Amino acid sequence: MTLTPLHDWVLIRAGKPNEKSFGGILIPDAAQEKPEEGEILAVGTGRLVEDKDSKEKIKKKTFVKTTLKPGEHVLYKQYAAREVEGEDKELVLVREEDVLGYLQ
Repeated sequence: MTLTPLHDWVLIRAGKPNEKSFGGILIPDAAQEKPEEGEILAVGTGRLVEDKDSKEKIKKKTFVKTTLKPGEHVLYKQYAAREVEGEDKELVLVREEDVLGYLQ
């Protein structure tokens, strides 16, 4: 099964949570936080943005392409990710606007 995201959604393989604290203490599985970084596997094409006037009527619709590309390593908002079941257990879907930046 292959998942292809739509619109401005991004499919990410989440990184592994830290197993040790900065001081070297081992953290049990139940206390580990969800990872906030990962590698992009697939990207949707983009989204429609609606320009509205003062009376909330739609004046114009514009298509905005996504700027992210598969293979990039990114940081995303922790609670914005939606977990997805797939071949790889650590897959998450995130909107492009919830990606905070690139990791190198």
